[in-house]
Amino acid sequence: MVIAAEGQPDIVVVGAGILGLSTAFQLQQRGYSVLVMDRKGPVAEASRGNAGAFAFSEIIPLATPGIMRQAPRWLLDPLGPLSIPPKYALQLAPWMIRFWLACRPQRVEHGIQAQTELMEHSKHALLPFLKKTGTGGMLRRDGNLQLYESRAEFEASLPFWDARERCNIPFEHVHGSYAISEYQPGLDKRFVAATYTPEWYSITDPLEYALTIADIFRHRGGRIEVAEAIAVSGTEKGAEVTCSDGQVISADKIVICAGAWSHKLARTIGDKIPLETERGYNTTLPVESFDLQMQLTFGGHGFVVSKLSSGIRVGGAVELAGLALPPNFRRAEALMDKAKAFLPDLKTEGGSQWMGFRPSLPDTLPVIGKSKRSDNVIYAFGHGHLGLTQSAGTAELVGQLIDGEKPSIDLTSFRSDRF
Repeated sequence: MVIAAEGQPDIVVVGAGILGLSTAFQLQQRGYSVLVMDRKGPVAEASRGNAGAFAFSEIIPLATPGIMRQAPRWLLDPLGPLSIPPKYALQLAPWMIRFWLACRPQRVEHGIQAQTELMEHSKHALLPFLKKTGTGGMLRRDGNLQLYESRAEFEASLPFWDARERCNIPFEHVHGSYAISEYQPGLDKRFVAATYTPEWYSITDPLEYALTIADIFRHRGGRIEVAEAIAVSGTEKGAEVTCSDGQVISADKIVICAGAWSHKLARTIGDKIPLETERGYNTTLPVESFDLQMQLTFGGHGFVVSKLSSGIRVGGAVELAGLALPPNFRRAEALMDKAKAFLPDLKTEGGSQWMGFRPSLPDTLPVIGKSKRSDNVIYAFGHGHLGLTQSAGTAELVGQLIDGEKPSIDLTSFRSDRF
């Protein structure tokens, strides 16, 4: 059945993670009636278990020549920073070829420029968004400390810090275990250098933050429904989304913010977008487990330790394994073992494990823009590790597209057909 005309929203947003909810709130602020639909309900997937960071300094793509040199070594360790289960390798091959092509220096430089523009826009959009949602009190400005175990590891990072410096991102290099301990006491003395980035913000708890946005959106008349979208299509007057129960919902515009499932919907309208799923693992320990001063990043091992109001979260790494394979929580355990070695006073009892699906495109840039098949279907997905970071900025860009305004940044690099 098709939803009755009197119940037809102006806009349907598919996906109730942080990007979908932020977009829905932004569109509501612009005067639209908005329906959000999600197969599980608000904040049921990656947005509930992330590290809670607004990582505005993270402008370097995952696809770089350096990672291609490290990948073979990492892949030999099934619990290392990068893992591809053998049974998924063949299916992943087309994405990996595009990833390899994105590692070329010219493509990397282009990606850095595009990511920098989106980061700057998102940073400027954040504080007004927090004010409008009444969530400003959840923001922390503790910074991030990137840690290095050897001079070689530190020196290998310098070209990327040079790139950040060219983009006016502030940071400070720190040398020697004593100087590092001034930033974060309790670290193992193996770390010979670190880099502190002061403009790395965080939220007290990503789940609480997203649920608060959902609550205020509903309080102001927005609707959130549990329904599984299985297809989208453009129509003469707007767009439609078909649900698994047979319901067809019509609207003037459909916005796809369905995270790791988004490309499946895009394919139903005829857009083939090479999105893959980075499965991330974490363990959240009780708050008293460690006296953490700021987020710690162990780049050589692909994980972070974050301070949240709900606990100390140890998580990260990349497992390219799609949506269907069962979780491998040995990866979460391996991260905990490393965290204990790096933070000897860390209490590892009483933790809860989690696995989430990050939507990842080969060049590390999201898709933001209109479908090539219909101007009434808008895409906003594929942000990888940066969904929370870029949520307010992406929401504003979607609002500008729908209102026919010139977007604040050039969206050519984020178009859906760039592959």
